[in-house]
Amino acid sequence: MAVALLSWVYLFQLDNNMQDRVMNAGIQPWKIIDFFMMFLMWAIMMVAMMLPSAMRSVLIFARLASKDETHQQIFTPILVFVLAYITIWTLFSIIATTVQWLLEIIALLSPMMVLTSAKLGSGLLIITGLYQLTPLKDACLKHCQSPLMLFAGRYQKGHRAAFQLGFSHGLYCLGCCWMLMCLLFIGGVMNLLWILAISLFVLAEKLLPPRIESTRLTSFLMISAGLAYLWTT
Repeated sequence: MAVALLSWVYLFQLDNNMQDRVMNAGIQPWKIIDFFMMFLMWAIMMVAMMLPSAMRSVLIFARLASKDETHQQIFTPILVFVLAYITIWTLFSIIATTVQWLLEIIALLSPMMVLTSAKLGSGLLIITGLYQLTPLKDACLKHCQSPLMLFAGRYQKGHRAAFQLGFSHGLYCLGCCWMLMCLLFIGGVMNLLWILAISLFVLAEKLLPPRIESTRLTSFLMISAGLAYLWTT
C-alpha cells in the first residue's frame, strides 16, 4: 500500500510539472530521454492503478507462503511475487509508451495526451465494450476475482516459484484489464480524475463476486457511450 501511495504522489507531482511544460512548449519531437521518462510515467501509473487491486491476491499468497516459510523469511517470497506482478505491467508500459509516441507522430494526440480523433475515440470505446464480452476477458476476470484455486494448485516453495506464480497472475490481470488501460487515451493519459475513475472501476470488477456478471452492464454502457460520442461529433 505504501508503494501504491508513493506512486500516486509521484503522479500528482508529475501532473503539475507536465501542465507547465505543455503550456510553455507544446508538443515537441521526442528524444531518447523523453521516451524513457514517458515510459517511467506509464510504469509508475500502472503500479498506482493496478497494485491496490492485487492486494487480495498478495494476501492469499502470503497466507500460503506462511505455511512453508518462517516468520523471518516470509517477506522475501512475497516481495518476489509482487515484483513479478509489476514486471507484467512494466512490459505493458513499454508498449503503451510506444503507442503514445506513434500517436503523437501522426498528430492524433493533443499536448494533454488526449485523442484528437472522435472516430478513433468512439471506436476504442466500442472495441473495449465488445472485449468485455469475450471468453478471454471472462476467464481472466474470474481468476482475478477468485485466485485461491490457481494459487493453491500451483504454489511451491522458493523464490523462483514465487516469481512464476506472480508472473502468471500478472498475465491474467493483463488479460482482464489491458483494454481498460487503453481508455486512458480518451480521457487523457495524465488526467488524474480519469486515472482514478479507471482505477476504481478495475478495483470494483475484481472485488465483485464472480456470480455478478458486471461485464455485461459495462459492455452495454461502453458501446452506447461510443456510439453516442460518434453520433454527436
